[in-house]
Amino acid sequence: MKKLKIGISIGDINGIGLEVILKTLGHPKIPQMFIPIVYGSSKVVSYHKNIVDKEFDFFSVRDLEKLNSEKVNIINCWQENVNINLGSPSEESGQFAIRSLEAATKDLKEGKIDALVTAPLSKEAIKMANFPFPGHTEYLTKELGEGNESLMLMVNDGLRVGLVTNHLPLSEVVKTINKKLIIDKIQVLNDTLKVDFGIEKPTIAVLGLNPHAGDGGVLGTEEEKMIRPAIVELKKKGVLVMGPFAADGFFGSGKHLKYDGIMAMYHDQGLVPFKALSFGNGVNFTAGLPFVRTSPDHGTAFDLAGKNMADPSSFRRALFLAMDVARNRSEYRELHENAIGQLKKPAEVEGEDEVLTED
Repeated sequence: MKKLKIGISIGDINGIGLEVILKTLGHPKIPQMFIPIVYGSSKVVSYHKNIVDKEFDFFSVRDLEKLNSEKVNIINCWQENVNINLGSPSEESGQFAIRSLEAATKDLKEGKIDALVTAPLSKEAIKMANFPFPGHTEYLTKELGEGNESLMLMVNDGLRVGLVTNHLPLSEVVKTINKKLIIDKIQVLNDTLKVDFGIEKPTIAVLGLNPHAGDGGVLGTEEEKMIRPAIVELKKKGVLVMGPFAADGFFGSGKHLKYDGIMAMYHDQGLVPFKALSFGNGVNFTAGLPFVRTSPDHGTAFDLAGKNMADPSSFRRALFLAMDVARNRSEYRELHENAIGQLKKPAEVEGEDEVLTED
């Protein structure tokens, strides 16, 4: 099996991104498993490695044609010196996080790398740098989505929680949700469970928007007007989807253990229980894109920056999930191409027999 090329954007240089990257990539077996490509600056990496691991060895390179397949590769996306102010978001830290992300995304889009793992960036810093997106998911959907719907999916082994809406104020959630959006998001979840996670007949639970899933319309009507009709329509198409469930009782009673995927209506409805159950071990996966992207389930943790205390577990899991999904997609394509080829063969043989008969 060929070594995958995994690109890594460094996130905010003043946060813990490079710390968890270096702690993960510093394991001697990592370059044997895949080719790590970190998009950033060898100067910035050197600064952080003096905090984390002074013996960390890497190969500095300017383009992918000169990669070292046996080492951690650092792609230099800029040459200028950078002011690193650990623990504080700044316009400058936002600018360099964006440059790293844009360079990695370009190579992913051009097929030069097999998957992308993004270290945490600061929404405050990228806003200072005039980045027109609230986060990774929205930017990558615009750049890589090819017009398709994407899905923010939190993953920890068998627990997979998707979101109908991502980084929106609560005041905007009700205005944004509609039947079509719910159907589109559940369809993306169903497809990714089959293709990316290898589940032949996935079961999906859908949460209600309101407390007690609306309580029969007493606490809100979105369940009856939008969510339930979406579920009914998807069931008619063969999707094994159930709900809407009241979110508190659903997780509190352990029902989340019975489903392959869970669809939440908004950010905190899905992420609060997910992080309560999985913090430090979860992965953020952008489903629905034709390209593979994962990220750890935590943020920049400015309060830990520079203290060599950050836990790399979630970033390590994000790397391994990126590899697994990239391989699962490749295998899925091969299986389906072979199946199509098998279907075509009888027709081809029949045509050849006809020619022989005429001769």
